[in-house]
Amino acid sequence: MTAYSLSKTRLFEGVWEGVIAGDADDSPAPKVDVRVHDQAIPDVAIEPLPDPASWLLKVPVPANMIADGVHTFVISEANQGQSLGDFSIIAGDAVGEDIRAELSLLRAELDMLKRSFRRHCRETA
Repeated sequence: MTAYSLSKTRLFEGVWEGVIAGDADDSPAPKVDVRVHDQAIPDVAIEPLPDPASWLLKVPVPANMIADGVHTFVISEANQGQSLGDFSIIAGDAVGEDIRAELSLLRAELDMLKRSFRRHCRETA
């Protein structure tokens, strides 16, 4: 089982970018799942980098997610269900101590856990 780590590089022109690194030089490219409000984000791209076992992840931020409120994007490795990271888009009125961002992240992580648990139940039944 390969472990992956994710480091944010930037958010530029509506595309969030990060670098995924594998734990070994022969790590396979990960299959990445990005979700917001439990909906998959389309057109996520992953490109190999010159360094062994590292890839550039590009997540386009849909225009409908640039709206009032907190929108938390959860990034995970789809095959293993490993959480890689997350980022939030916050717009509108100032958020008091970012409590809505934290709550949104908790909801997104709970959705990911529910999907993993259901998949586990199907595979072991």
